[in-house]
Amino acid sequence: MFIVCGEALFDVFAQTATPTGFALDARIGGAPFNLAVGLARMAQPVAMLTTLSRGFLGERLLQTLLDEGVSTALVQRSDAATTLSLVGTDAAGVPAYAFYGEGCADRLLQVPTTLPADARVLCLGSYTTVVGEVAVSLRALVARERPNVLIAYDPNIRRNVVDDVAVWRTQIDWMLPHTDVLKLSDEDLRLIDGGDPDRFAQQAIAQGVSLVLLTRGAAGATAWTSSQRCEVTAPATQVIDTVGAGDTFQAAALAWLAEHEALRVERLRSLSGDALRSLLGFAVQAAAITCARRGADLPRRAQLPAA
Repeated sequence: MFIVCGEALFDVFAQTATPTGFALDARIGGAPFNLAVGLARMAQPVAMLTTLSRGFLGERLLQTLLDEGVSTALVQRSDAATTLSLVGTDAAGVPAYAFYGEGCADRLLQVPTTLPADARVLCLGSYTTVVGEVAVSLRALVARERPNVLIAYDPNIRRNVVDDVAVWRTQIDWMLPHTDVLKLSDEDLRLIDGGDPDRFAQQAIAQGVSLVLLTRGAAGATAWTSSQRCEVTAPATQVIDTVGAGDTFQAAALAWLAEHEALRVERLRSLSGDALRSLLGFAVQAAAITCARRGADLPRRAQLPAA
C-alpha cells in the first residue's frame, strides 16, 4: 500500500466580477491529495495521511477520497479550517495569489503510532514538509519508517506559501539521504540548484537516492539511477492546462514500479535503460492526458496501455 502524506485544500478561482463581489470556482487540490487520487485511479492500494477539517469543506475532501477508493483509515479530523489558495487577477490582468493556510487543519497532523502492516511506500512533499509542526511531524515519521518502507519525495516548491528558497533547500538536503525515489520538476531544480541536472542527479544518488525523476514540461522527462540515464520526449497533445500534470506523472511512475514489482531498493537500482524508458513513457503519456483536460483530472489505469 502507498501512504500519501500532506496537504488537502481548495484552489479558489475568482472569475467574473458581480455587483457585490466575485463569482468563485472552488476546486479540490493539494499535490499530495492529487497523488493519492491518482494512485487510486491507477488501481493501486493507497491511503491518505492528513488532517481534514470537520467543516463542510473538509467533509467534501473526505467524501472525494472515499469516492475515489482512497483509504481514509489514517485521516485525522480537526475543528480547524480548510486551507484555501485564492487565484485572481490584478488591475493589469496579471495573476494574483493569496494563500490562507496558517493554523488550518492540514498543518495539524500528528504522527500515527504505526502504519498499516501492508504499507510499502511513504510518499510526501510540497509545503507541509516545510511549515510549522506538520513539517516536524513528517520528519519524525520519515526517520522512524525509513528502515521499513520506501520513501518517495516530491519537493513541489510553492513560493506563494514559503517564499524563502533557503527553507526548501534545507528540507531537500535533509530528505535526500532519506529518499529512495526523488521526483522533481525542472522549475524545482532551477530554484534549489540552478545547475546541471546530471550533476544534481548524481549528487542525489551519492546521498542514497535510488531513482531520480525530472519532469521537463513539454520537453518530456529524464530518469537516473547509479548506472543508467534515460530521457523521453512528451507526446504531442492539445494542452488545456497543466494543473496536476506533475502529480499525474508521479502517480503513473509509482504505479509502473508497482506493476513491475520494482518497489524495492535493489530493484530500483538495477532498472535497465529499457525499463527506465518504459517507465518514463508511461508517466509522460499519463501526464499528457491530464494536460488535455481542465484542472487536475487524473487518468484511470484503463485509459493507458499496458506498462
